[in-house]
Amino acid sequence: MLLIDREHKLQHAPLVATIGFFDGVHTGHRFLIDQVKEEAARRKRPSAVITFPIHPRKVLQKDYQPALLCGFDEKTERLASTGIDYCVCLDFTKEISQLSAREFMEDILKGKLSVNTLVIGYDHRFGHNREDGFTDYKRYGGEIGIDVVEARELPGEDHVSSSRIRKLLAEGYIRKAAKLLSYNYTISGKIVEGFKVGRTIGFPTANIQVWETYKVIPAFGVYAVYVHVDGQKYDGMLYIGKRPTLHNGDNISIEVNLFNFDGDLYNKELTAEFIDFVRPDEKFIDIDTLKKQIGNDKDTVMGVIENYKRLNS
Repeated sequence: MLLIDREHKLQHAPLVATIGFFDGVHTGHRFLIDQVKEEAARRKRPSAVITFPIHPRKVLQKDYQPALLCGFDEKTERLASTGIDYCVCLDFTKEISQLSAREFMEDILKGKLSVNTLVIGYDHRFGHNREDGFTDYKRYGGEIGIDVVEARELPGEDHVSSSRIRKLLAEGYIRKAAKLLSYNYTISGKIVEGFKVGRTIGFPTANIQVWETYKVIPAFGVYAVYVHVDGQKYDGMLYIGKRPTLHNGDNISIEVNLFNFDGDLYNKELTAEFIDFVRPDEKFIDIDTLKKQIGNDKDTVMGVIENYKRLNS
């Protein structure tokens, strides 16, 4: 896949393209992109996804902080895995936001990006005020020389959308989210100095300072995870919460205990890959009770991971 911006002169235009923010590049997105590739192959033209590095709403509302499933770098990696020919990075500006759907199609898609065929869903909306629909886009396309093709809906009973996946993660439904994403959700960050309580009770944890502040943080609780660090993958147990037993106040901690690891993680970068939710956060009567529960959690997590490996081997 070739990543280009809208000022880049395409060498293989005209394009068969689709457009969207594609947060998470989930199964619905992949089904749409497969149709773009099919249409491109039929027409013997290159395929493209047109997307934005920054959420359009954030451009229009500076104080808006969207909770996302992935950042731009991760998104382009996911898009590359679909086999699309081009990913066009379009800077969404206030000027572009003021364009009508017809103006956007004529000035940007046709004029700057040489889109000849546009594949979109019947319920997709773009342009100022998002007033027009598929019938309008089809008419505009006929007038300016873009063939607008209606994409088929993803078959099955499950409704797939980025907003639904965000909600599932926020509620701890990790496996359901992974099914809709087609991969396990991840968060990344740097290991920073924590309170060091874990090592005193036999479960040393690495305190993660998540640098992807825009990403959805799953529900408070304990999780089975894979931990990727220094090119290695370890089984692990991750906690998200306010550590109520330790009177941590309103500070949210993200801590991970790596199994079969002996070394110093301080200041290292890692990625936690969520396998499954184990239990919600809970306040215990004392440290001994917490220690006993963490021991039980580890046994549960090990079983969850072993079962996951067996099912995915």
